[in-house]
Amino acid sequence: MRNAAARLGIGAGLALLTACAPTPRPADPRPTPPVRPAAAPDTAIPTPACSPEGIRIVELGVSAAMGLRAMSIELVNCGDRPYRLRGYPAVALRDVDGDPVTVRVVPGAAPITSGFDDPPTALVLRPGERAGAALVWRNLVTDATVVATDGVELDVAPVAGRPAYPVALDGPIDLGTTGRLGVSAWKRRDPAPTTEAPAPSAPVGPPSLATTPVNPL
Repeated sequence: MRNAAARLGIGAGLALLTACAPTPRPADPRPTPPVRPAAAPDTAIPTPACSPEGIRIVELGVSAAMGLRAMSIELVNCGDRPYRLRGYPAVALRDVDGDPVTVRVVPGAAPITSGFDDPPTALVLRPGERAGAALVWRNLVTDATVVATDGVELDVAPVAGRPAYPVALDGPIDLGTTGRLGVSAWKRRDPAPTTEAPAPSAPVGPPSLATTPVNPL
């Protein structure tokens, strides 16, 4: 009898433990949504605003081979009247701290390479038309006692004597120890397709040759 009672007591205890045990939750039939990677930051260089004199200057990229660099820049007439242009871009470089970089700017590129020495021609850019030029240099270290020069900020004026504008760069202008930068003359470029003409800013100060209307060519 004692054995039977003991068996009954053990069975009752097991039943009680089973009743108190937590009931497992059924699996969620809905599929787990996929984890989406974070969106990459937008690194595109923003288009600069139209300047008070109705132009915009931008970098178009750098070609590099055997230490030779050639950077294309473009001047766009984003104003509402013709723009006169003749000569070479006037450029200046600054380092990572914003301080001026000492560099000898050469009209053309004869001391550096060939193919960039066509003389300037007179241009009249109608609204939406553009002109192109090139900056040419070599990334060479010719003197181990001189610290290599990198220009990380670029200012460009259409020609000497006109206002200069900051031009966003996609990479540094690595002059090595040459300290020399060639600049080609402005040339007319074929018009690029556009969907909307930017509104020009109001001109500041008295009208100049750059903003004086001319008869269409």
